[in-house]
Amino acid sequence: MAIVIQGPGVEQAARTTLSGHAWPATLFLDDRVLVTAEPPVHALQRAAYLNALNLERAQQGLAPLTEKQKAKRCRRSVDLFLKPGLVQIRPDPGHMDLAFEADDLLGDLYPKPQRRFLDVDQPEVQRAIKERGELWRISVLPSTRAEISQHIADAKTRISEQAIYYLNLYSGTRYLTCQEFAQLKNLDPPALARQLQEIADYASRRNRLGRLEVDFFKAQGRFGAKQFNGLVFGELNPNELAACHEQLRVQFFDAVPPDYQVDEPDLDLWRTEMYSALVSQRDDTETEVVLAGLNIEFKQRIRWLPCGRFVQGELMFDEVFESARQAPENPCYRDLCDEKVKDIVFNLIREFGLLEWVNVGRILPLHQETQHGAQARPVSGGRRDVYLAQIKCVTEDRPRTRFMRMQKYGVRERLAEGKDLSRAMLETEDYIEYILNRRLGCWYLGVNVPLCMVMRRLQEPYDGSAAASAGLRLPVTYFERDFISGFPANQLPRSRYENPEFANPFARLFGKAAAANLIVGRGDPMSQQVVFDVGDEIVVEDEQGMPKELIVCDHTGSFVCYQQTLLELAPAYAKPVNDRSDKLAHPREFALAYLEGFDVWFRHIQGHYRDHRRAFDALFKHMPPDPEGNFSYRWECVLRRLNEADPAELVRAIRSRIAVLP
Repeated sequence: MAIVIQGPGVEQAARTTLSGHAWPATLFLDDRVLVTAEPPVHALQRAAYLNALNLERAQQGLAPLTEKQKAKRCRRSVDLFLKPGLVQIRPDPGHMDLAFEADDLLGDLYPKPQRRFLDVDQPEVQRAIKERGELWRISVLPSTRAEISQHIADAKTRISEQAIYYLNLYSGTRYLTCQEFAQLKNLDPPALARQLQEIADYASRRNRLGRLEVDFFKAQGRFGAKQFNGLVFGELNPNELAACHEQLRVQFFDAVPPDYQVDEPDLDLWRTEMYSALVSQRDDTETEVVLAGLNIEFKQRIRWLPCGRFVQGELMFDEVFESARQAPENPCYRDLCDEKVKDIVFNLIREFGLLEWVNVGRILPLHQETQHGAQARPVSGGRRDVYLAQIKCVTEDRPRTRFMRMQKYGVRERLAEGKDLSRAMLETEDYIEYILNRRLGCWYLGVNVPLCMVMRRLQEPYDGSAAASAGLRLPVTYFERDFISGFPANQLPRSRYENPEFANPFARLFGKAAAANLIVGRGDPMSQQVVFDVGDEIVVEDEQGMPKELIVCDHTGSFVCYQQTLLELAPAYAKPVNDRSDKLAHPREFALAYLEGFDVWFRHIQGHYRDHRRAFDALFKHMPPDPEGNFSYRWECVLRRLNEADPAELVRAIRSRIAVLP
């Protein structure tokens, strides 16, 4: 049975708004009716539908619906938002079964990739969708400055009168700004009276989630429905109406800080605070909490992918994979389905056994615009695919989060260089050994890499230019480890730097990481420049929120700068301190703590090598050194210069480049 549409219709409703704007709709499950009528307010749509039912019943000679019957229909209805080619379902956290029932019904109108769930910070919603293996169906928050600005522009909406509100899809609240309220003076008296009455009526109402229908941006309760009490704007003459509006405008402006009295989407402060208001679901939700998502390291960068669910222990892949196979040219499926996910899931089952649920996502690369002017990691060629999986094992109480990084240069990349299949595979195996040896070398020389990392393989069909390999399923290697929860050192919030009790211990850990980074010669293969402080150093905090550990989650580029002397490389390690000086309450103390951490750890590693020189020197002796630069040769060079270095001289070289130190 098809869904009956009450109102202008799905696509027509979407077209009645500007491109990208969302049109509210209400789905009545028992009657299989989708209401898209005006005005675009869920409460009014429910009332309009009940009135339409009563009118129809009257024409049939039936009694009106009882209050109990009305309540049941409203209780079994679901709030939606429509866009061209997209329907967003706003779940009630206490009744997720209704959201899933609505999802099934909407399959008659929208394919699965175009049916998404709205959610930001509701754990009940996340848990229910996660356990279905469908995190990919939660609508993704914008991540770039341009996307956030577009989100704010698309949030502009109306009720019955002018489009003066910014709509929060997640809570249903419409925010009115000082500027929009002030501009109402340009309306003719009848329109102004209707608009003010609309604001007064809806500012005192709450929706089915208990949130205000209309709220006043940044007024923080100092201006609201109470200022409109007792006012009937339609009864005022034009002069009285203008004076009343002006009095309300003054009160609104007095309640709002000056920075937010004018709509300025091009300014970071206004844009950030408005975006926070538009994606929060609780009055006390701060921007940083809302945007944290899974983890601050990857906030807003994870795109969950179709995966599968376990039914009585049996894995059933999502049906969109079959839809993608049947319509390979459809971008709706092509850009969503990743066949590598299947092999990743198989490997997780082989590794952990019986699973209750699994979700796999792709980590998007960092944008060129980085937070707080942070340095960006150099980008070179090769494969950059990074994945993350959340799994729940049957035998474990807590879920696990696993991180996977595809090997940068594999068989596919070497075939693209014109090498034959045999040579491409042999060179790939050599490179895998180099990567594993490099990690072991980092661990020996004091780099705090993750304790456990495993190598996995999957297969993918080859579709490159090497005709002799066309159609073959070639091996792809990836490296898997536990996900590290913490802040990247180059994205620490300013509040951490302003607190000396946090900043100085962090500086010592950071200096320690810098010393190890210098020893292993981490750098960019193309430019031979030092690579440090590019987001790979993760700060792990203790229960009190103080820095406990700094883990280097990615050591790519280690042993690249093995030919330069340490004294040549050392001055580059002043930059991390200089980049933070304007954020620090006590920049000189931070710099001295950084140098102290550097000096102590460098001397420790150097002394450890000298005490156990035979073990270090023999570690890679089974591989004949090649002056062209194999790992055994690089290891010898790195150990030699470590032994010859003067720690005090290195510290002086860094200190001389730190601006806050004389």
